[in-house]
Amino acid sequence: MEQIIFHIDVNSAYLSWTALYKMQHGCDTDIRTIPAIIGGDMAKRHGVVLAKSIPAKAFGIVTGEPIVNAMRKCPMLHIDPPDHKLYDQRSAELMRLLSDICPDLEQVSIDECYMDYTPVKEHFPSPEAAAEHIRTRIRESLGFTVNIGISDRKVLAKMASDFKKPDLTHTLYSYEIQEKMWPLPVSSLFLCGHSSVETLHKLEIRTIGDLARSDVSILTAHLKSHGQTLWEYANGIDDSIVETEQAEAKGIGNSTTLSKDAATREEAHLVLLALAESVARRLRGSNQNAEMISVEIKYNTFRKVSHQTILPGPTSGSDTIYRTACVLFDELWNGTPVRLLGIRSSKLVSAKEPVQLSLFDLPGIRDEGNGAASHIPAEKEARLEQALDTIRQKYGADAIVRGSLLQPKSD
Repeated sequence: MEQIIFHIDVNSAYLSWTALYKMQHGCDTDIRTIPAIIGGDMAKRHGVVLAKSIPAKAFGIVTGEPIVNAMRKCPMLHIDPPDHKLYDQRSAELMRLLSDICPDLEQVSIDECYMDYTPVKEHFPSPEAAAEHIRTRIRESLGFTVNIGISDRKVLAKMASDFKKPDLTHTLYSYEIQEKMWPLPVSSLFLCGHSSVETLHKLEIRTIGDLARSDVSILTAHLKSHGQTLWEYANGIDDSIVETEQAEAKGIGNSTTLSKDAATREEAHLVLLALAESVARRLRGSNQNAEMISVEIKYNTFRKVSHQTILPGPTSGSDTIYRTACVLFDELWNGTPVRLLGIRSSKLVSAKEPVQLSLFDLPGIRDEGNGAASHIPAEKEARLEQALDTIRQKYGADAIVRGSLLQPKSD
């Protein structure tokens, strides 16, 4: 039997999760039923629409656009700030529920994952029946809805889940792409961003079918390797499988798509600092240390590159991860504006395992203010991080924030 893959995607995750929280705490209005968005603080360079309600979509509001533009389209727009701690909690609840149904999951973001249907196919009369069961259970148990795409290819399952919403199941098998996918505009294709769409339009390629029937050599001449990828996706070519390894084997990481491309080393390093603290905090929360760190860059040309290195010793320290990530970035970056940055830790070991001391961890080695002086001994760094984690757990994640991550207040 050929593989059957589900792509499960929460409908307007941030907005849905915020709406449920507000109603549970006394709010009479379900913001999913009014023109509403989740958006960040513009003073922190995150003034974009992160999620929108269906009524907001009717005003032409799109995810990723500046909040000021959204408010011009809909002056009565309701805006709530994001609550990432809440979203992490709801995401974890979703993944636990799905794991109870089928353990073969690959989580690809906070609100979406792939599922291999094969292990549970004997329990359901059809993939569609299984999807209906999953959607119903999520709706009744967790209070929000998901779309589920079903296919024999991962990329097609992802495309299917983006069809009509909310709370629906769609199929897009390889034999259905000409009927269901080729008539769609190229902007609907997975990983076909604004820049690629503009290039394709100049080539008079307007639908996914046009792209699928195009000469791949012309596409690569204009879009490099990304043109090859888009051509393959348009033809339903994708041999990737659902990666079901546990976090202990895969590692712990975090990435972010920037609201504004980072054009300088200093801007990128500031983003890496926030990512390093997030990865380190998650490592400590799982009582693990990492022996390898990798950095991923996606340029505004959509080209992806990555670089990794083995650490001198296992760590869950923010400073060590940050310094390592900066070195990797500096070695990798070619000066092109950066759209996405990510840090991943791997080769994880239990935090209880003994760690070999480095020269800087030995008694009697003092900080002399030279190049090595900025190094914090591992034991001292661990005690500091533990203290900070305790404070944050008691008083909130923002109780202690690095000064370099604070934005200066405008006069």
